Amino acid sequence: MSSEELEKLQEIFRSLYDELKLMPERAATSHGEERKRLVRTFDERQGEAEEVLQGMEDELRGAPSAYRNAMGTKLRLYRRDLGKLQRDMKNSAPPAFGSSSQSAGGSHQGIYSSQNQQSTHVQSQRSLLLQGTESLNNASQSIERSQRIASETERIGTDVIEELGEQREQLDRARNRLVNTGENLSRSRKILRAMSRRLMTNKLLLSVIILMELAILGAVIYLKFFR
Repeated sequence: MSSEELEKLQEIFRSLYDELKLMPERAATSHGEERKRLVRTFDERQGEAEEVLQGMEDELRGAPSAYRNAMGTKLRLYRRDLGKLQRDMKNSAPPAFGSSSQSAGGSHQGIYSSQNQQSTHVQSQRSLLLQGTESLNNASQSIERSQRIASETERIGTDVIEELGEQREQLDRARNRLVNTGENLSRSRKILRAMSRRLMTNKLLLSVIILMELAILGAVIYLKFFR
């Protein structure tokens, strides 16, 4: 149920009703072709108003009960006013006397019989038009739903892209940290290799010194005890 659709239908009915309520008075002062034209126009507008009221009833089927009851009261009043206008239109023939009155009455009934047939055809066409309008409304609603789904999908896609961007930044920072760690490890290995070379050099020097001291000690012992 669409409240906007109901408002549109009410506006259409009020416009039709405002046009219809002027016709009985005009018909009472009209004659001949002018009166026939007014009767035909009245029947067409009345048929349109009936179709609008039927459309409002269809829209109310899915409405909440409180809203449906309030609008149902309005619809009954609309139908009552529309019926009153129809009676006023039928009673709008100018008074006549004797056979002239009977002839006028027969002519009036003939006009209404012909116009009722035309009204039935107009109402049928109006029904088809309203069905087409309803189909268009359903298509519009379907398009709106598709647009909402597309907007939601676009929003989700944007969020995913932003999240992926944040994850990429985190990965870049982690990669930079790994690069820095690798550089630090390379420097540490160089330092360890340098320390290892210095340790070997120190060991060699120490071995040479020990050998020299042993040679000197041997020479001293030889010179002291064997000479």
